[in-house]
Amino acid sequence: MSTYVYGITAVTHPALPEGMGGVGDPPRPVRILREGELAAVVSDAPEGLRPKRRELLAHQNVLSEAGAAGCVLPMRFGSVAPDDDAVTGVLAERAEHYRERLRALDGRVEYNVKANHVEEAVLHHVMAGNPEIRALAEANRQAGGGSYEDKIRLGEMVASAVKAKETEDAAALEHALEPAADSVSVGPESTGWLANVSYLVKREAAEDFLAAVEQARKDMPHLEVRLNGPLPPYSFVEPGPAEPAGTAAGGADAGAG
Repeated sequence: MSTYVYGITAVTHPALPEGMGGVGDPPRPVRILREGELAAVVSDAPEGLRPKRRELLAHQNVLSEAGAAGCVLPMRFGSVAPDDDAVTGVLAERAEHYRERLRALDGRVEYNVKANHVEEAVLHHVMAGNPEIRALAEANRQAGGGSYEDKIRLGEMVASAVKAKETEDAAALEHALEPAADSVSVGPESTGWLANVSYLVKREAAEDFLAAVEQARKDMPHLEVRLNGPLPPYSFVEPGPAEPAGTAAGGADAGAG
């Protein structure tokens, strides 16, 4: 039977609560596979697993329980290996890497920050900062709206200026938050967000990071800033047992929403 992998810990990690259930309906019992100095938190993999809310929460709950007791390298939702031997084989093969990651991520959590423009506010910024756009807009207004060509030209100028402002603000936001974090991972570009960045933060420094986020919101009120965390450090762990074992894994991110 295939093996579902939640995360990787040190073999000295405290035991998980007895009878803990993971993904699946009914929930599959969570168990530990040990290999040398490492251990994997796993369960049997249910057939036809889909990233539904209940399953995502089950995955997250196992990681939260494990993470509360010590450092765990979280796997993405849907990480499945062919069997237990495939998991322990990768633990042995990549032991040095996983030990280094456990040391690097010990006592740290991830915060994901996404940002977008508040439309009216950014248009005000663009108009205020670009005399050429202001002049054309005023000329069009006085001409009763302007010609079709002038309207198109104005729209293109505004769109270009907004795009440049997105790039500028994404860099400014990252620059403002980076000093409060140990490491930064820029996420894939996604529709509707001008910034999608994850920050690795020491647990004891979390208040400083949250204060930096609030200060950025005050300094850039034309941005809508969405904060998600604390999370297991998904963005700072390389692919785990599922990928080297040659199976399809990945799927939805159970935490970075």
